[in-house]
Amino acid sequence: MAKRTSKKDAPLESKKSVSRGRSSRPSSRGSSLSPRSNCGFPRKVFSWSKEKWLLLKNKIVSPERIRPHRSFKRSYREDYKRKLEVPGITYHAAKTFSVIFKNWKLFLPLLIIAVVMAIVFIGLMNESTFQQFQQVLNQTTEEMGYGDIGYVAKAGLLLISTVTTGGLSSSSKETNTIFFVLIFLILWLSTIFILRHRLAGHKIKLRDALYNAMTPMISSFVIFAIAVIQCIPIFLLIIVYSAAVQTEFLATPFYALLFFIFAALMVILSGYLLSSSLMAFVAVSAPGLYPMKAMHAASDLMMGRRFKFVLRIIALIFILAITWVAVMLPLIIFDLLMKNFEWAAGIPFVPVCLLVMTCFTGIYITAYLYLYYRWMLNYDEK
Repeated sequence: MAKRTSKKDAPLESKKSVSRGRSSRPSSRGSSLSPRSNCGFPRKVFSWSKEKWLLLKNKIVSPERIRPHRSFKRSYREDYKRKLEVPGITYHAAKTFSVIFKNWKLFLPLLIIAVVMAIVFIGLMNESTFQQFQQVLNQTTEEMGYGDIGYVAKAGLLLISTVTTGGLSSSSKETNTIFFVLIFLILWLSTIFILRHRLAGHKIKLRDALYNAMTPMISSFVIFAIAVIQCIPIFLLIIVYSAAVQTEFLATPFYALLFFIFAALMVILSGYLLSSSLMAFVAVSAPGLYPMKAMHAASDLMMGRRFKFVLRIIALIFILAITWVAVMLPLIIFDLLMKNFEWAAGIPFVPVCLLVMTCFTGIYITAYLYLYYRWMLNYDEK
């Protein structure tokens, strides 16, 4: 007898027959006549490009980085405000001097080497150039009717007029600029190497710093190139200012106000970018740290703390100004008194003192920034 199919099995058989009928039909997806046959390649290209973009984005903006601000999202104060408990400005300045003077056996030879290198490769300012400054100052005071203004006032004006030279030759050669940058980088990296090991309690010699501290030289040049790019707003401001002076654009008060607002915005933008680059100069000196990693680490370290760092830089400028006046003013007065004797007329005493103070300023700035960098790292680790 033939087996009867129930009503429950009937729909299953009908579905099987339908599926068999569909499978028996020739598929048009793989044929060349289908209009959708060329859609596979663009999809593969799109997925490949999307994957590469995500990888690149993760490299540039790592998920581990500190990002308090998000695009098209409101930033709350408790998200981007970061605490920082470090010693005060007065202690910071005094600590920098004490660290340098405590390790004078290392920093004094380094200072002498930097001075000798600057004299050999760049050149010392001629004594005749300093005498010309003095003669121009005497003529100016006589024409203005002040007469003899005294040694203290004369020494102060001579210091203001010669401090920008740094005791170096005034010849504007491109090679002098290159040598100056190289000498500054050697001084910078050697100072950081000495401080890193001395603060860790290691006993080192100056030759260790000179031989081993030059490893991140190329990385420092990369950070320097990035800093130059970040100074483009300031360069643009200088160009606009020169054009405004020539065309008398600033004669109108309203236009002068607009230029002041524009100048403030450009300076704030460059200052915001350069604050992390200065810390990157210190961070890149660590062994095995690449330039972009140093930039990202410095940016994360300075996030929410740039205003405090700017206050430290302003305090540094005042400290250096007071130091220069306290050291150079008596030396210039002594030189003016000694020039009354004929045998002391040709001795370049003031140019040598200016060069020594310039090199010491480089060491002090490096130690000042490195100590602040160490305090910030120690606070974050806590």
